[in-house]
Amino acid sequence: MTRRTGPLRTALTVFAAWSALAGAALVGAAPAGAAPGFSRLAPGVSYTEFDIPAAKGVAHAHVISVDLRDPRVSVDLLHPGAVAARSTVSGLTDAQGAVAGVNGDFFNITESQHPGVEATGASVGPAVADGQTLKAAVPDGQRFGPALPPGTSTEDVLGVGTDHRARLDSLSLDGSVETDGTRLPLGGLNQYALPVGSVGMFTSDWGRASRVRATCGTDTDRAAPCSTDTHEVTVQDGEVVSSADTPGSGTIASDTTVLVGREAGAQQLRKLSVGERVVVRHRLVAATSKTPYHFAIGGYPVLRGGQPLAGLDNVTAAVRTAAGVSDGGTRLLLLALDGAPEFRAGLTIAEVAAAMKKLGSRDAFSLDGGGSTTLAAREPGSATATVRNHPSGGAERPVPNGIGVFSAA
Repeated sequence: MTRRTGPLRTALTVFAAWSALAGAALVGAAPAGAAPGFSRLAPGVSYTEFDIPAAKGVAHAHVISVDLRDPRVSVDLLHPGAVAARSTVSGLTDAQGAVAGVNGDFFNITESQHPGVEATGASVGPAVADGQTLKAAVPDGQRFGPALPPGTSTEDVLGVGTDHRARLDSLSLDGSVETDGTRLPLGGLNQYALPVGSVGMFTSDWGRASRVRATCGTDTDRAAPCSTDTHEVTVQDGEVVSSADTPGSGTIASDTTVLVGREAGAQQLRKLSVGERVVVRHRLVAATSKTPYHFAIGGYPVLRGGQPLAGLDNVTAAVRTAAGVSDGGTRLLLLALDGAPEFRAGLTIAEVAAAMKKLGSRDAFSLDGGGSTTLAAREPGSATATVRNHPSGGAERPVPNGIGVFSAA
């Protein structure tokens, strides 16, 4: 883990240094591919760290700047190979060969309200990796993490399109389960929580975790009891091969889809017979962009068009992770705060929005924070990534996904 260097400066000195850095020309890559004040990790990828004066003390930030105009640079989802699985950011960075990475979306971290039900570790929002849809968003009331700002939802994403530009958007699930003469709307894709009365699908991307959690809670109350009216149908090569009243667990084969229903959805699935043909269709629909996404991850926006969202929390300070978009989507900024004791007060969400704006972001996005906040990066020539911040729990927390920065150089 990298140690922070240099003495703690006064807030006035810190602010002056930070303002100079933030005002530097992040819009254009300096010679050797690093923005002013940044050290180069790879062509188009650079790193810096600095202090931020805040209402509850000085925070220490670690920032990766990514020039998406460089054809050798790309951004993609870090993930452990299954939606319902977790790994450390440094481990994911090394395993996928990334130059740098930060932790990603909020996730199903605990299930204390549902005795006997295990937390899946699956993330809250949509996820797209290498152009492939992995999952859709859980209902707003089922998310883990701080309260969402007004006007945002679990469908909000930060993504990079096939045009190599980063942007904020939202991705909603559009899908159906069709049999002869019957068409049911699809309510979920590889989600730890399904809408009440819906049918969700689970694929090989889900992993081995139990699917029972998907039938617990309600659309407005994560802690509500698990449904007592559930049904599961296994479809292989487009044909129903088995069914059960309790959702199961274990690896799902690549040619297999498991349908899980609760309440009205369960009642519809009970009508399916072994041997019946079933066609399941799904896609994620973007609210604004017409460009397909190469990568997308969940969280929530804090800055749009250079303006902070209304209603951002300006009271609760914490260690945070955030991403910013600047230069018309051609530059991505990844920020992770230090969780060392002297910096653990962190920033409020309103302060995060202000910090990302000062760094030049027009749009900014909050990711999971607290013990999850981690930034790892490889020095040039190194085969392994080093954790640059101090995770607030004293060690890296395994997370379901993250943002990886890759270089072909």
